[in-house]
Amino acid sequence: MPIHEYKCKKCGARTEALQKLRDKPLQKCQKCGGALERLISSPAIQFKGSGFYITDYAHKSIPAKEEKPKEKPEKPKETTVKDTPPATST
Repeated sequence: MPIHEYKCKKCGARTEALQKLRDKPLQKCQKCGGALERLISSPAIQFKGSGFYITDYAHKSIPAKEEKPKEKPEKPKETTVKDTPPATST
């Protein structure tokens, strides 16, 4: 059963009532006897069980990506004239 929220037009008091949809709305404020108006509020919904989160739809066969620590790139060896082989002519 939904909870309906009412506000008194005279004193401004707010009241909640657990009512069926087919029940007649409340007419009088319990505090001052003024007229009540039904307020529109967001419903209180609580989802239970599996299937309501993005992680529940993930593929189980695909492993999660592992981040490897970044290694420092190796510096290329500097070549000098002594290290290069002599050129051959043909």
